[in-house]
Amino acid sequence: MIPVLQSISCEAVSSAFACRLITAAAFLTSFFSAPAWAAEPRVPYVPTPQAVVERMLETAKVGPGDYLIDLGSGDGRIVITAAKKHGTRGFGVDLNPERIKESNENARLAGVTGKVTFQQRDLFETDLSPATVITMYLLPRVNVDLRPKLLELAPGTRLVSHDFDMGDWKADTHVTVDVKNKYGGAPGTSDIFYWVVPARAAGTWQWQTTVAGKPQAYEVRLEQKYQVITGSVWVGARPITVQGARLRGAEIQFSFNADVNGSPIKHEFSGKIGGEQIVGTAILSGPRIQSQVEWNARRPARPAAGHAGPQPATQTAHRSVPN
Repeated sequence: MIPVLQSISCEAVSSAFACRLITAAAFLTSFFSAPAWAAEPRVPYVPTPQAVVERMLETAKVGPGDYLIDLGSGDGRIVITAAKKHGTRGFGVDLNPERIKESNENARLAGVTGKVTFQQRDLFETDLSPATVITMYLLPRVNVDLRPKLLELAPGTRLVSHDFDMGDWKADTHVTVDVKNKYGGAPGTSDIFYWVVPARAAGTWQWQTTVAGKPQAYEVRLEQKYQVITGSVWVGARPITVQGARLRGAEIQFSFNADVNGSPIKHEFSGKIGGEQIVGTAILSGPRIQSQVEWNARRPARPAAGHAGPQPATQTAHRSVPN
C-alpha cells in the first residue's frame, strides 16, 4: 500500500505545472522513505486557498442537512467554513497531530465546536459512510487508490477534489478558479473536480406497462462505466437502443421509440434506483396515446447455484450519521 499523504506543499513557484512537479517529487520521496502507517507526515502542509474552499462548497451545494468529511483536513478550514456559513456538520482527518490541534482551536474561535470534530487517522481506515459530501486535496495516485472506497458509498454522495481528478472516472463538473495567493503568495489557478456517486444500474431490468388498455412487457439491458450508462430495450423480440440515458446518483432516465400494438410510441422513463428496484414514471406519447403512468422495474433474482449467466451488481451502501 502506498503512503497516505494527507498534506501537500509547494514553495513559491511560477506556475501550477511546476508546483505539481514538486508535489509529485515529494510523493516519490515519501514512497521510498516512509511506511504507510507512519504517524508523522513526511510532506509539509499547504492549505487550500479560501476562495477555492468557498467555490468547492458552492459546487457541492452544501447545506445544514449535509454531513461533510474532509480528507487531509489541514487547519480545518473546509469543515469549519461549511459549518459556519452553511450550518453543515462533519469532521476532518489528518495524520499531523499539530494540524489537528490547530483545527480544534480554529473551530473554537469560529464557534462551531458543536458541529465539527477533527481526528488524527489514516484516511484509508476512516469510515466514510456517514458522509453526504466528501472534500479532498490529495495526490493523483492517492485519489485513484481511494476510488473503490468512494464508489461503495451511498448513491448521491457528492465528492469534491481540489486540483486532482480520479483517473478515468471523469468528473460530472470541472471548473477552474483564478487564485490570487496560491503558491506562497504568488497567483495561480485551481481546478475543482466534482462527482456524484452513481447507483449500480448495470444488468437486466424488467417491467410491464399498460399501453392503450393492453399489458406490454419490457426488458432493458444496461451497461455501466461509473455514471455513464448505455443499453438496449426489448419490446417483444425487437431490440432498440436507448436514447438520452443519464445516471445521476440514484436518479436514472432514458427514452426510446417503439411500435406497440401497431402504433409508434415515444417512451420516456425517469425514476430512482433502490437496490434491485426502480420506481418512477413513464410518459407515453404517440398519435393515439398521451399518458403518464407509474414505472416499477426490477432486476430478476439471481439464478440458483449451478445456473450460468452474468450477475448484475447490487447497491448495499447506506448512511449512519454520527450523533
